[in-house]
Amino acid sequence: MSQPVRLDMVRILIKAGDSGLLAGEISQALDIRPNTASTNLSILVSSQLLRKERQGRTIRYFVDFEAIKNLLTFLMEDCCGGNPELCQSVIDKVACDN
Repeated sequence: MSQPVRLDMVRILIKAGDSGLLAGEISQALDIRPNTASTNLSILVSSQLLRKERQGRTIRYFVDFEAIKNLLTFLMEDCCGGNPELCQSVIDKVACDN
């Protein structure tokens, strides 16, 4: 997610929830060219933060919520200047298996 457009893609797909979005919908929502969207979506799929499903001639993208949860938990384990107990309530919410 080193590019702002990739972070925007993850955010928009999180908001879309389980229904995901078609590649064209993502491109339109973010006002970016389809080839730019495709390149960045492929990178996010390769990183395993997104998954894709072909639907005829289109591709629908979804956030892998388990991967996002694991990433957030990992990033927060060393937060708060080496005092993760200060962030423990947030870590517990992110790591929640409900």
